[in-house]
Amino acid sequence: MFPNSSNLGRPPFPPKYQQQSTFFTKLPLNMPPTLLSHQQIVVRPFHLHSAVLSGALLSGNYETTPAVTLQPVTYGSVSPVSTPDALTSFQGRKRRSQGSVPDDAKRRRIHSHDSDTAVVNQAVPLPKEHRLSFPASVSVQSPVVHASGSSGLIGCVPPLQDTLFPDPTETRLPAAKDELSKQILELFQACRQQAIDLDRKELCRAELQREIQLIFPQSRLFLVGSSLNGFGTRTSDGDLCLVIKEEPVNQKTEARRILSLVQKLFSTKLSSYIERPQLIRAKVPIVKFRDKVSNVDFDLNVNNVIGIRNTFLLRTYAFIENRVRPLVLVIKKWASFHEINDASRGTLNSYSLVLMVLHYLQTLPEPILPSLQKNYPECFDPTMQLQFVHQAPRTIPPYVSKNGSSLGDLLIGFFKYYAREFDWSHQMISVREAKAIARPDGIEWRNKFICVEEPFDGTNTARAVHEKQKFDMIRGELAQAWRLLREKKDLNCILPLKAV
Repeated sequence: MFPNSSNLGRPPFPPKYQQQSTFFTKLPLNMPPTLLSHQQIVVRPFHLHSAVLSGALLSGNYETTPAVTLQPVTYGSVSPVSTPDALTSFQGRKRRSQGSVPDDAKRRRIHSHDSDTAVVNQAVPLPKEHRLSFPASVSVQSPVVHASGSSGLIGCVPPLQDTLFPDPTETRLPAAKDELSKQILELFQACRQQAIDLDRKELCRAELQREIQLIFPQSRLFLVGSSLNGFGTRTSDGDLCLVIKEEPVNQKTEARRILSLVQKLFSTKLSSYIERPQLIRAKVPIVKFRDKVSNVDFDLNVNNVIGIRNTFLLRTYAFIENRVRPLVLVIKKWASFHEINDASRGTLNSYSLVLMVLHYLQTLPEPILPSLQKNYPECFDPTMQLQFVHQAPRTIPPYVSKNGSSLGDLLIGFFKYYAREFDWSHQMISVREAKAIARPDGIEWRNKFICVEEPFDGTNTARAVHEKQKFDMIRGELAQAWRLLREKKDLNCILPLKAV
């Protein structure tokens, strides 16, 4: 699928490759930092002078934050728990340049008291002395996301200018008048990803990037997927994309070789805080691992940059209509509870579930969502340079639908659509076209029980469902959920809220 590269196999890359690669070095330093996933997003709760965790971090009084389970494991010289014991117990690499730096100065490399925001990663490469910190004197600053409805908001998608997760009081949520809609909204507010959840993933990503860059100096590591696209929950895993070079890599050969080196790094040098690194030889190979510090499971791929593009496409869908995120979250929770949300076991991955919800909302007699790729092709151009992908959707306005259906009615309608109306044998789900289209004749689609088109590269995101038994199980759960909800209109009949 991708051309082989003659530069791979002898990491770190030889000087010739480093001179030729302009993927990161060609960006001007006076340009606003650009995000290939979420790195430029700065999140509110990690301001040491004002965050919820600040007292515990600075005073050692962790009892004030019972919701956070503190771990004895730490990352190198950057520890979420800044205690002497935690730092001295870590036996990993320590940067030589830090030998004479006071502890409070080291702490400011991650959370600066001189700034109103905690600096998360920057995609614009800086000179070596600035790569691990962003002092106030540096002109390039890290953007964050505007709260919904703030004065600086352009369009409806929170741009990378303020906080990613605004306070619930600042977030415009749909009205819920019937009991089922209230249950959906309450579940959404209880389970949606919080800023502290993203912070934990970011700390791990930043530390891993520092270590991986010792092997691949030109690389960058980016957080993508549900952590950024607006559909994350408090228990969502982290998805990481390791971008090695400007050109694509062959996923069957090059990516596996790179991931083998990453796996070896994780299982040896980083074994004090990386647990169970496992190389999965899928169509897009990944290394699965668990970070002991954050207690988050991660999947890491190499140069699967389509995930960067679809992260911001989905993020736009998430924010142009305020019924989208609650509906997606409850369906993801339902699928997980009924064990049909695990691609490794032949069922649906979360990405396919999200696309199924978006497709349903696009195909209603009075649509709730448009096709963003049709309406705004310039914002979702698949050839757009990656450093501009996060900026393009900022001017897209909210979508005003004449459909006033409640969350409860939409949930029942979702199950009815896939239980009774959608033609699984002959149709393909297409968010790009905003309609069900005929299945293509290509080998990708033959003998597949569920066909969900990836909006950018046209592949089948539901290809993991390759057994009739699993397909029948998925259809059975959809049909049963429709029958129960239609009769009882109580979310507990398909998803026990206490269990969730």
